[in-house]
Order: sequence, then C-alpha cells, then structure tokens
Amino acid sequence: MCCSFFPVSMFGTQALLAALSTPFKRSQLGLFHGKMRQSGNNVPFSKQKTKRTWLPNVQHARLHSDMLGNVRLRVTTRALKTVKKASFNVRVSAHQFLTGSVPMQHGGLDNYLLNTKTDLLGREGMRLRALVREQQRRHLGH
Repeated sequence: MCCSFFPVSMFGTQALLAALSTPFKRSQLGLFHGKMRQSGNNVPFSKQKTKRTWLPNVQHARLHSDMLGNVRLRVTTRALKTVKKASFNVRVSAHQFLTGSVPMQHGGLDNYLLNTKTDLLGREGMRLRALVREQQRRHLGH
C-alpha cells in the first residue's frame, strides 16, 4: 500500500486511507482543498474537439499557525480563501466580546486544519493536523 507510513487510526478507516491514493498524487503534497485535475475538450470554431486538462491554481505560500509557527506549503487559491474565512467564522459570545476576552487571532490555519473534512485535507493536511493536535496536547499539559 502506498500510504504505509501513516497509521490507519489517523484516517479513521482503511477505505479513506485507500482513497488518498488518488490519480492526482500532486494534490497530496499540499493543501488543495479537494481540487483535482479536470479534463474536457477544446472546441474551436471548426468544432474539432481535442482533449485537454486544467490544473488547479497552486501557489507557494507561507501561512502562520499559532501552534506551528510559519509553515511553507503548496496551497490552492480555494484553500487560501477557506483559511482566511476560517479566521473570521469563529463565533464569539456577547460575554466574550463585552469583557474583551476575545483572542486577537482566532481561526486561521489551525482552525482550518482541525475543522476541515479529512477527504478535503489530503495527506499533507492530515500530517499538519496531527502536528497541531500534538502541540495542543503539549500546550495544555504544561
């Protein structure tokens, strides 16, 4: 099996572990948020169709994580947009807002990694999720 260096317990089921060996293996090397290679036809004026593929818009980005520090990743623009949204979608109670106990930065990469479905994260996302959880356990243990 291609993913033998990951414990099955990290992914939940053997089926999910097998699903990670998708035909578009490059998506496992970063945060692609489920984006894959798409295929279709080029159709010119003459209507002579030719096959072609579209690749996701992948960027190299340095993202800040509260638990891991700065992390360099390959990230699709959709994943970047979702990470930005995760930092604004944290619900704050009225009491937290009035007392000023709202953290300055909430969400971001850590919130994205912990709350996103496993099939959207891919191998690299699952590895980072495990690191964030490990750092949280260490932080809470002290």
